[in-house]
Amino acid sequence: MPKTFRPITPSQRKLVLPELQELAPKKGKAPKSLLSAKKRGSGRNHHGHITVRHQGGGHKRKFRKIDFRRDKENIPAQVASVEYDPNRSALIALLHYKDGEKRYIIAPQGIKVGAWVNASDEPPFDPGVCMKLKFMPIGSVIHNIELYPGRGAQLVRSAGLSAQLVARSGGYATIKMPSGEMRLVKEECKATFGAVSNVEHNLRVVAKAGRSRWMGIRPTVRGTAMNPVDHPMGGGEGRGKGNHPQSPWAQFAKGYRTRSPKKKNRWIVKERTSRCKKV
Repeated sequence: MPKTFRPITPSQRKLVLPELQELAPKKGKAPKSLLSAKKRGSGRNHHGHITVRHQGGGHKRKFRKIDFRRDKENIPAQVASVEYDPNRSALIALLHYKDGEKRYIIAPQGIKVGAWVNASDEPPFDPGVCMKLKFMPIGSVIHNIELYPGRGAQLVRSAGLSAQLVARSGGYATIKMPSGEMRLVKEECKATFGAVSNVEHNLRVVAKAGRSRWMGIRPTVRGTAMNPVDHPMGGGEGRGKGNHPQSPWAQFAKGYRTRSPKKKNRWIVKERTSRCKKV
């Protein structure tokens, strides 16, 4: 269950935060080799011009280097800690390999400190174990899926998500994505067993403007509150609601397919369940 608060202050009246049951007490500091500086760009390009609005400020962060390749094969690793990562919605787990190396991975649901994980082509099929799709049992719940062999996981990495291995044939595996889309991925690609941790992430309620500023999110002005010169939805007498919801550059915000027509659809077996209109 998500965590609610007795409202000692007004901002705690609606505050809802995930309980983070997988989170374990951290012993000592994170290894310096796995941390690096993270510069805050504040949504600006190399000219200093804002190219992404509503970004800036926020608490200072360090970047945690996550192992998405899982290329240390057949070397057992023990989970030393499960930690919070300010750069992503999921929790991360620190692995201590038997050869002495330390690496971070995305923590799967239910992983505990002291558990052993591995990257190999043989059982067990426990959460956190990484394996090629061609060796996984049909029906497996997976995350951290590669799109190209050896490139590292690119799919299903956010909090609470999971995909399912549905079928295999002709050197390709059919994956059912969290969106409902069915797509083909080469069976030489790797994936990790289990679902991603922090399943209550989508239930959180920020409850105050200050918390958004801590996260580096700046205020947003509604398009309908602007003048016609500033936004397609601006102006009008009273509270005008004439225009379709759209961005300041007139791209529709609801019901409009934004996928590029240049992208290939041959790997998509079944499109996601959606009300979006085709372009």
